[in-house]
Amino acid sequence: MSEQLLQERVELLERILNGIHHGVMVTDAQGMIIYFNEPYGRFLGIDPAKQIGRHCTEVVENSRLHIVANTGQAEINSTQELQGHEMIAQRIPITKDGKVVAVFGQVMFKDVRDLEKLARKLSVLESKVQLYEKELLDLRSTRYTFDSILSSSSAIHALKVQAMKAAGKSFPVLLTGESGTGKELFAQAIHHASPRKMQPFVRVNCAAIPRELLESELLGYEKGAFTGARSGGKAGKFELAHQGTIFLDEIGELPLDMQPKLLRVLEEKEFERVGGNKVIQSDFRLIAATNEDLEQRVEEGSFRMDLYYRLNVIRLRLPPLRERPEDILPLFRALLAEAVEENGMEELDVAKDAARILESYDWPGNVRELKNVVERTLSMLEGRVITSEDLPFFLQPGHRESARPSETRLRDAQGRAEKDAIVRALEQSRGNKAQAARLLGIHRTLLYKKLKKYGL
Repeated sequence: MSEQLLQERVELLERILNGIHHGVMVTDAQGMIIYFNEPYGRFLGIDPAKQIGRHCTEVVENSRLHIVANTGQAEINSTQELQGHEMIAQRIPITKDGKVVAVFGQVMFKDVRDLEKLARKLSVLESKVQLYEKELLDLRSTRYTFDSILSSSSAIHALKVQAMKAAGKSFPVLLTGESGTGKELFAQAIHHASPRKMQPFVRVNCAAIPRELLESELLGYEKGAFTGARSGGKAGKFELAHQGTIFLDEIGELPLDMQPKLLRVLEEKEFERVGGNKVIQSDFRLIAATNEDLEQRVEEGSFRMDLYYRLNVIRLRLPPLRERPEDILPLFRALLAEAVEENGMEELDVAKDAARILESYDWPGNVRELKNVVERTLSMLEGRVITSEDLPFFLQPGHRESARPSETRLRDAQGRAEKDAIVRALEQSRGNKAQAARLLGIHRTLLYKKLKKYGL
């Protein structure tokens, strides 16, 4: 290599080392400085050129480059105090033929507290990885689009049009309807049709999380926040949903003491982790779902009115199957084809007598019950055509009244007990309805509805 080429390479290396935003000092095996970059000189307020040939401890009192030269052991991400600040330092021995010939030292001009920010980011990433791993195990439930919603009914068609319009905005959406009507399917379809589709879709079942863990699950927690807390803390669902969508299923089951905290998060888009004092901001889109009458829950005092109005911006009611019988057979065939493919079976057909029975049933469990019937039918099927005899016993017209007798009797018993309680409360209050409502623990407006219902 020519002397000129060697000089050019040395100059290039010096430009690189002077161009980085960290302090660099290189010593020989005895700890004598052989290179000192300009950023380090500016930080310490000294001339870099005048430090060449001096011992490293004369320039930086607590330097350990000479120690690393002696031990030959690198020190990575160590702390070093400079001018009253703790810095992150790297000390790496340079060897030749098995011997240390120099030591490369680098100081990052960042306070060690920045590591906490890095740790927080890593915690969020770790939680997101765990979330995505879980999502990958259930791809079917995270890939729903509006094309996945099969329907021939005008009601569902109109609902899809409304949902598509809602997808283009970021207003909260409240999905209502009986269990099994497809609320989560619509939630995911809205997310995938929105500008946030490339960001996380975070699902939370408010009824499935233990009451005492709900706050930490939603908001996250810092290390040591409570017994059993993860050592590095954990990002909450709202934090994970940043720039994406958070789906709060069974929102009606949210404990009353958690509701004001949720309201603040929804209004401010900021919160603190449990045990933390740092305000975290999250840009999320909210979709909530419930199979309960939230207006009645508000009247009863078990659901906050202000939270209800915050959720109920765009409201979509999903009709049950009994209100759209034209969808029953297409959905049955779609679920059948899916189950057949999953189980490696041959294509099946549905006989007309079986189709009539399916269409005449009221399906109180909606699509979830329909899927159950598909699986029960396939488990016992021997031929390649599903007839009325292959369907579960309770679907047969002559046996429907006796299929759920206990459920009917239970509803009747509950009604009688409720009516008796109202009568007793009115007697104790001598007809004072406000006092009777307080005795019953319900709102006076709800009492008036019950009085009308029972003809009292």
